[in-house]
Amino acid sequence: MAEARRIRPFAVRHLPGFPTMALICFVCLYAPIITLVMFSFNESMSMSQWGGFSWRWYVAAWENERVQQASLLSLIVATCASLIATTVATAAALGTTRTRRYRGLTGIYVLINQPLMVPEIVTGVALLIVFAMVKVWTGYTGIGYLILAHTAFCIPFAYLPIRARLESMDATLEAAAADLYATPWMAFRRVTLPLLWPGILAGGMLAFVISLDDVVITEFVKSGGQDTLPTYMLSQIRRIVTPEMNAISTVFLAISIALVTIFFLLSRGKKQ
Repeated sequence: MAEARRIRPFAVRHLPGFPTMALICFVCLYAPIITLVMFSFNESMSMSQWGGFSWRWYVAAWENERVQQASLLSLIVATCASLIATTVATAAALGTTRTRRYRGLTGIYVLINQPLMVPEIVTGVALLIVFAMVKVWTGYTGIGYLILAHTAFCIPFAYLPIRARLESMDATLEAAAADLYATPWMAFRRVTLPLLWPGILAGGMLAFVISLDDVVITEFVKSGGQDTLPTYMLSQIRRIVTPEMNAISTVFLAISIALVTIFFLLSRGKKQ
């Protein structure tokens, strides 16, 4: 018994060389990002020599009309897509958790989460083919296609935290509300929704970040003059990399970190 108590559980961090490999991986991952952020404040046009601290490139990006238009389009698409995706994901989460197990439930799980497994370029090509036919039939070429494409891609990202929140909630609370003569809608509005709200916010913010940063699907689906900020940056980088791109990338990074941090804090909320 004494020997059994002295046996330590397996931990990968105790393997020989693990700390060194982890450090190398972190350096390779974050050193380029830190360099990008640092040179976004570079006074010089040089991408390799420091010319002094300056907000010059942030001001240039702020005053660039094409950047303003692309940013506005990105925000419109990301906001609409995240709202629709979160609404659909909430309904899907309720339909797969707040019910008795039924035939085909596993298939529904697979169907909802399939976009996470399929390569993004495959989804982009498929949406391109479908929307090309719809454009021929209807003649409509607006940003609705971008919103629909981003919505379809973001639904599983919103679904996962919402479903996780629902599974951590006590189902007997809803049963108690029904025993007190609450209608299904009243029980949802007064009991389920307030407890589910942190999961909905977390899923919505995660969907917003995914939509805001998307490049591949947007490149396939967008029409002429519908550049979002990521696709605009991609087109500029193909010509020349300027510190202005560093500034825009740093702002993107800051927004993503802020939203993911809020998502993490909401996901860690007290289980009800």
